[in-house]
Amino acid sequence: QVTLVESGGGSVQAGGSLRLACAASGNIFSINTMGWYRQAPGKQRELVAEMYIGGSANYADSVKGRFTISRDNAQNKGYLQMDNLSPTDTAVYYCRADVTHVARSRSLYWGQGTQVTVSS
Repeated sequence: QVTLVESGGGSVQAGGSLRLACAASGNIFSINTMGWYRQAPGKQRELVAEMYIGGSANYADSVKGRFTISRDNAQNKGYLQMDNLSPTDTAVYYCRADVTHVARSRSLYWGQGTQVTVSS
């Protein structure tokens, strides 16, 4: 079993910045992909950014140039630096990890979510 704990959400004015963190713990051999998703009220959950174990990353078009994903493979931690935030970025942000366990089985895990609210 693996637990993901997010932190760093909060309220900020438009143009401000926040840094989200995700700490993974438990039965982890490696984290293949660590990603951030978000879900706004009344909308489907969507990919914000994801980073593969080798360091390559994908971003949603809506956050390119404003958000930066990073990870610390040794610490099993991931980060999302969010700059120039807009009210449209308001959502619950979730960390997701594609984990290979010690016995080499593989599972997807989600964090509990952290609220990000951007006011105009």
